[in-house]
Amino acid sequence: MTMKRVALTGNEAMALAMRQAKPDVFIGYPITPASDILSAIAKYVANGEMEAEFMTPESEHSVASALFGASSAGARSFTCTASQGLALMHEVLHIISGARLPIVISSSSRSLSSPINVHGDHADFMDMRDASFIQIFSENSQDSYDNFLQGVKIAESVRLPAIISSDGFITSHNLEPVEVLKDDEAYDFVGEFKPAYSILDIQNPITINPLSLPDSFMEIKKSQSDAMAFAKKEIIKTAKEYQKLSGREYGFFRPYKLKDAEIAIVVMGSTAETAQSVIDELRKKDVKAGILALRVFRPFPYLKIAEALKNCKAICIMDRSDGFSGHGGPLFVETSAALYDLKNKPKIISRIYGLGGREINEEMIKSVFEDIKKLSENKKVERYGYVGLKI
Repeated sequence: MTMKRVALTGNEAMALAMRQAKPDVFIGYPITPASDILSAIAKYVANGEMEAEFMTPESEHSVASALFGASSAGARSFTCTASQGLALMHEVLHIISGARLPIVISSSSRSLSSPINVHGDHADFMDMRDASFIQIFSENSQDSYDNFLQGVKIAESVRLPAIISSDGFITSHNLEPVEVLKDDEAYDFVGEFKPAYSILDIQNPITINPLSLPDSFMEIKKSQSDAMAFAKKEIIKTAKEYQKLSGREYGFFRPYKLKDAEIAIVVMGSTAETAQSVIDELRKKDVKAGILALRVFRPFPYLKIAEALKNCKAICIMDRSDGFSGHGGPLFVETSAALYDLKNKPKIISRIYGLGGREINEEMIKSVFEDIKKLSENKKVERYGYVGLKI
């Protein structure tokens, strides 16, 4: 194994991983902040560095529809998108997952309108949570590269589509040192695509996306759900294989000083790295603080999360999106449910932050830990709140 260290943005890192995975088809439509991925793929194809059919239809809905056709024909198929583009695909995304097509999407996660905002938050990623896609989130450019390669292997193993995301502009456009594999090593890890079927196989004709009446629909959906549950094993298996190849360890989440933590935050994406310096400062003051940085949102690793947080006195789940339920953000709701069966549950609060790309800094994260510490001391703390509001 030979690693090369290069400077890449999160978008460039995902585009490189796409090239190394050797897709048969790439179909895309430009949208901020994911357009750099599309541009990089276009250059790879134009320069003869990537042998893929490259298509740019008239909209993201058409992109998803064309991907459905390509994957049904047996092609390894990728795209990139974000925000309204992902939302415009949404009708077809459910069809893709229902047909068990392992299409992989790279997303530079961004807010959803309205009002119009082109900056990063997790609204588009959370909008996918019931679409039966494997969902993996990256903290930095290195994660973006590693997660995409792993995502392809996982998706094709369990025959479910996957979306690999990172924070729009914060990670997507941030230039960082990234250790990358040689082309042949990356492709050997992902492996040759072996589709379960092809509509072009005239000797074995099949029907894709047929009408399903009440006598069969539930069973089909149950098999889809079973595949998502099985993906947990494949995620860990793939991570171990990748660790042997790269030396980098991955799992469902990345804990930081969590083993003996009494107070902790649960967060996704680049904010975890910002929070680490806050943890280090608190530890110097003998405050046992920690982080659970979630990597895999679907399938949701509820048992592992409960095990990791069971010894904490109090925690805050930080969401970079609002579920508009009046009951905290979507990550808060799912994490709360994961802790339900614990005998000694941590006290929990919800904090929503960074919407529309608003800054989240160390002082803001310190204020969150101040609230968690008060909560651990049985002091009254607002259960649902926002961080960084101007009013």
